[in-house]
Amino acid sequence: MRKGEKFVWNEEREKSFEELKQRLVSAPVLTLPSGSGRFQIYSDASKKGLGCVLMQHRKVIAYA
Repeated sequence: MRKGEKFVWNEEREKSFEELKQRLVSAPVLTLPSGSGRFQIYSDASKKGLGCVLMQHRKVIAYA
């Protein structure tokens, strides 16, 4: 959105919001790592906490 642009709640935004709510209350399914392919580590930290996810082939291997 740009400054001064009016926010309009439409069907697309409602669908995205409902998907987000569902994902927040659903536990992720962990998968076993394969012998091939690279791993990705995603992390985020602040003064109050730390979170990270280990992924391979766009699937969650572990999280903390």
